Amino acid sequence: MLVGTTAVWGWTFVLVKDAITQYPTLPFLQIRFILAALVMALIVHRLPTRRELWVGVVIGAVLTAGYLLQTVGMQTTSPGNAGLITGLFVVFTPVMDRAFGVALHRRTVIAVIVALIGTVLLTGGVGGMGTGDLLVVGCAVMFALHIVLLSRWSPGLGAAPLAMVQMFTAALLFSAGGSTQLRMPTPEVWFAIVITGVFASALAYYIQTWAQAHLAASRTALILTMEPAWALVAAVVLAGQRLGIMQAAGAALVLAAIVGHELAPLKFKSQSEPAKT
Repeated sequence: MLVGTTAVWGWTFVLVKDAITQYPTLPFLQIRFILAALVMALIVHRLPTRRELWVGVVIGAVLTAGYLLQTVGMQTTSPGNAGLITGLFVVFTPVMDRAFGVALHRRTVIAVIVALIGTVLLTGGVGGMGTGDLLVVGCAVMFALHIVLLSRWSPGLGAAPLAMVQMFTAALLFSAGGSTQLRMPTPEVWFAIVITGVFASALAYYIQTWAQAHLAASRTALILTMEPAWALVAAVVLAGQRLGIMQAAGAALVLAAIVGHELAPLKFKSQSEPAKT
């Protein structure tokens, strides 16, 4: 289920980019998360416990910050770039985990360096990184923190109520800033709102919250490495994005850093296991 979630998230970079060229960003996010919250309210048949409430509010605020940075950043960067840069959360996750006493491996340091070099190339070289790209880097940091906190705090809590509180938190925060610009969306924007609100927000974070109650943060990050690849495919196929030689090299480095970082420990583990006879 989590693998399918990454495909939905990858596709939505193109949907959101098209939507926010026609509709203000904050109202788009406001309606998206109001819809997501209502969907989760239909799924959940009880009120959250006190712990689910405070954990969901804190994690939901982090998630809100991530989506705000990402969506505002997408106004001035391509969906493919946004997807790849957002994928940096995979290598930022163990860095965030360091704050909780988890050792920082050398492969993580290498992956971060390679990923940042790739990001510089992807965005046009030194001096080519725009404000939108920097905002999406900030989004990746917030998403990494979201994964770490979810893995730390979600075990023992109900996945659906916790996801519901996150969606309501985001809806309330975006409503505080987006209501003054609110107007009736066009059918195309409504389509993007429904897809992102129902599938990429409500159901996706329900699945992620459930998964992270059973998986470590690093294991979840491994599965989520597929998101930037899906985003790049969608940008090329659906949005017609074309990469020059330098941008393609940057994209390859980012993907190599993300996937390589997560596959390396699996390779070393298999090599250390005794051969079966």
